[in-house]
Amino acid sequence: MHKDKSMTNARGRIIPVLLSGGTGSRLWPMSRETCPKQLLSLLGERTLLQQTALRVSDPLLFTDPVVIANAEHRFVIGEQLRAVGISNPTIVLEPFGRNTAPAVTTAALLASQDDPDAMILAMPVDHWVSDHATFRSAVASGLPAARRGRFVLFGLRPTAPATGFGYIRMGEQSASLSDIRDVAGFVEKPDLAMVERLLACNEHLWNSGIFLLPVRQFIDEIAEREPEIMSACRKALAGATRDLDFLRLEESSFEACPSISVDYAVMEKTERAVVVSAAFDWSDIGSWSTLWTMSEKDESGNVVVGDAVMEDASNCYVRGDGPLVAALGVDDLVIAASSDVVLVTTRDRDQDVGKLVERLKANGHRSATQTQSVHRPWGYYQSIHSGERFQVKRITVNPGAKLSLQKHFHRAEHWVVVNGTAIVTRDDEEILLRENESIFVPLGCTHRLENPGKVPLNLIEVQSGTYLGEDDIVRVHDIYQRV
Repeated sequence: MHKDKSMTNARGRIIPVLLSGGTGSRLWPMSRETCPKQLLSLLGERTLLQQTALRVSDPLLFTDPVVIANAEHRFVIGEQLRAVGISNPTIVLEPFGRNTAPAVTTAALLASQDDPDAMILAMPVDHWVSDHATFRSAVASGLPAARRGRFVLFGLRPTAPATGFGYIRMGEQSASLSDIRDVAGFVEKPDLAMVERLLACNEHLWNSGIFLLPVRQFIDEIAEREPEIMSACRKALAGATRDLDFLRLEESSFEACPSISVDYAVMEKTERAVVVSAAFDWSDIGSWSTLWTMSEKDESGNVVVGDAVMEDASNCYVRGDGPLVAALGVDDLVIAASSDVVLVTTRDRDQDVGKLVERLKANGHRSATQTQSVHRPWGYYQSIHSGERFQVKRITVNPGAKLSLQKHFHRAEHWVVVNGTAIVTRDDEEILLRENESIFVPLGCTHRLENPGKVPLNLIEVQSGTYLGEDDIVRVHDIYQRV
């Protein structure tokens, strides 16, 4: 197994495990598989991933975080964490999504390498908690129970009859831990009639999906209840390889792992589960109507984000991240416009947005999973326009970054620098380009683009040829090990 440097010196502190495997299809078209909601700035300037990481950045209570993530998101995650001062995370890459039980099991095994008695705090990165101090206080209050081998869940007092959340039924109060209750049962996303009955008895909490776990007991329980998960995760971790700053799980072993949540695999069966009735504000940002509820509204009850104008409209959530959105004489709508998709629905139907995504997937539509902006380790590109035998892109290269040394068999390229400075390798030449300068890269030419400056490099690329797909790239050398 691989021991990671950030896992050392963890004794006595909690290891945060940030679960970043979700896709957030109900927030489509902003959230898609290539850029899910946790990587977006939905409430404030920071992304949900950044906000979650900062929530557990207290060095007295927590170590550097472990992030369990989709391999496709690795460079964006690393860049976002560095941007908020988290420079030494352990980023574990899953080759396939397998739900939360395998992710938490992998993190527990990794933590146990350095300290078999370690504590991990497993938490989704797509949740919202604004009061970090109260959150940390709740985690600290659950620590004595975790040190006694209990699996600590964090429940929140319901503030509305929500049908989209799971509920925890509280049992007896612990004799030695006065602020902790045993878990008597779970209710998974009940209908409205059931929710009203649950709230009437005052013994149910929203299930936050956050778990404080002693790794020794958790590993034992997973091995007993889900031996296939334990076996697959052990093998995937034993065969893991180091890829730059990432730990890449072995693919064939992890593929054999059952896909199951940690709730179903362990929490609903174990006798070790206890719950803290936490006081921090919490929301599972799972829908557009949730964002409407949480956001600041104008005098007509509208939430307007981005390029949008409203007239005689009320109680709407309108987001314009692409074309201008103009709404006239409408009420209770969600309108979300990206560069390639416009979603219009009523606020009471936004839970069904995922059905649209599934239909688009079934039809093979690119917009179901792909955004117009495609992130790469060096920056990102965005398709602007395409036609027969040509395509126009905007390319942004981060300071100090460079594309792979590559060539194409079916297309030529023309680059125009909009701002910044570029170093272009073209066969045996090395050319410096400044703002408003351009260069032609003929078909078959070995070339590379590099940003030597301290500000982002932006350029327009015009491709022309018989085939313009991204798979017409032959990499000769790459600092990101993609050859």
